[in-house]
Amino acid sequence: MLKVEETQPVEFSPALKAKFAEISSRYPEGKQKSALLPILHEVQAELGWLSANAMDQVAAWLKIEPIEVYEVASFYSMYFLKPQGKYVLEVCRTGPCCLVGAEKVMAHIEHKLGVKENEVTADGLFSWRGVECLAACGFGPVLQIGPEYTFYENLDEQKVDTLLEELRKK
Repeated sequence: MLKVEETQPVEFSPALKAKFAEISSRYPEGKQKSALLPILHEVQAELGWLSANAMDQVAAWLKIEPIEVYEVASFYSMYFLKPQGKYVLEVCRTGPCCLVGAEKVMAHIEHKLGVKENEVTADGLFSWRGVECLAACGFGPVLQIGPEYTFYENLDEQKVDTLLEELRKK
């Protein structure tokens, strides 16, 4: 993953441009805007987040207005509009998980990492946030850790500490 600053010009790799072409080819002529979501996923996988410059480049590639890309990227929570840590911890914060301790887990993560929600640790390894339902209501509290989006269920502070240590060792 490249490290892209907020105002840095973006030049997509040839491999990424080839993916854009392959993804766009799945849609009928004149309907390439339909490729927007999978293309944004590919850009985020390469850059780690979606800067305004990256979104402008996607708009140019798809021959759409930049605002059309911004609207989509800002609507869906799976797109990051600012730099994230290498590992993004997403804790389910909906009712069922909160009933079994999600808020306690989030408070522990904040304390353990020393950063508030949506901030990045000084070493660049971690960021965290509460998210809507992760579809594991019977196994809460639950979190997923990106970029692979591995799920961890039935969490408590000790399990979180173990996960963080394992990730630090990678």
